[in-house]
Amino acid sequence: MKAQIEFTDTFGGDANYSWVRRAEIDADGLSEAQIVRRLRAAVGLNGARGIREEWQDTIAYRWPSRALIAFITFEY
Repeated sequence: MKAQIEFTDTFGGDANYSWVRRAEIDADGLSEAQIVRRLRAAVGLNGARGIREEWQDTIAYRWPSRALIAFITFEY
């Protein structure tokens, strides 16, 4: 299983994509928390806690005070 992340800014609460960072990791045998930690490290977002939202096959983390959002998608 692969996990992919798109990390970008927001404008008015929606993803803006004026810039974007992407990463992918092999997620076989990892818990969701481990996957999120590795993906956050891959895009340089360590230490900040986000608000988790679940949308069908995607998990989104928002950081409203920083105007940031990350989308995590799993490929089976």
